[in-house]
Amino acid sequence: MLESTPADTPDRLAQLVGALEEEIVLGWLQPRERLVEETIAERFSVKRHVVREAIFELERMGLAERQPNKGAFVRVLDPDEVAQIYEVRISLETLAAERIPLPPPPEILEELRRVQARHDGAVAGADPRGAFRANMQFHSTFFAACGNLHLAEMIRLSAQKVHGARSLTAVNPDYLERARKEHWGIIGALEQGDRKALVELCRSHILPSRDVYIASASLKRRRD
Repeated sequence: MLESTPADTPDRLAQLVGALEEEIVLGWLQPRERLVEETIAERFSVKRHVVREAIFELERMGLAERQPNKGAFVRVLDPDEVAQIYEVRISLETLAAERIPLPPPPEILEELRRVQARHDGAVAGADPRGAFRANMQFHSTFFAACGNLHLAEMIRLSAQKVHGARSLTAVNPDYLERARKEHWGIIGALEQGDRKALVELCRSHILPSRDVYIASASLKRRRD
């Protein structure tokens, strides 16, 4: 159920897009699964045209695709495409990490600690949706600290393109715990002014979702 807002407002549409995006990331909506407008409308208590607009937005984000005479489906990511996008992500995120002032302003560190405390609670409470939301806010706050809003936006968009690749790690307790510890490592590197450690953490932090997805896709290809 979405928050109580008028059915036709932009906020309602944004809430629905966000909810469906989360379900794709968390694997609750599977690759190749059909996005049935009527079913989604009933689940979230919204009108069909709002669902239609939400699916169009998911297509724009690279999370869904429309097949002629069949409808819209959760998009299947090609492993080569995933590898290429992660290559871009590593370059962009490294650049941002190299630009963040060390030490950063105290308010940045305070906000990162506050958000990470939420992430800690979600991981401890086996709340993958809460962990995903806190994770997104952590990285948004961190990359915004580089001072280049265009770079931060490019990082957000490139990460969004491969959200579907995270479905195998986003609900796995071991990977969530690893991410939690690495977030505190990032905060520690910022506090200590350790640029080398900060850059290395940023590079390694995003690799598990890439590697697990590509390995899984390769295994599936061999089985098929």
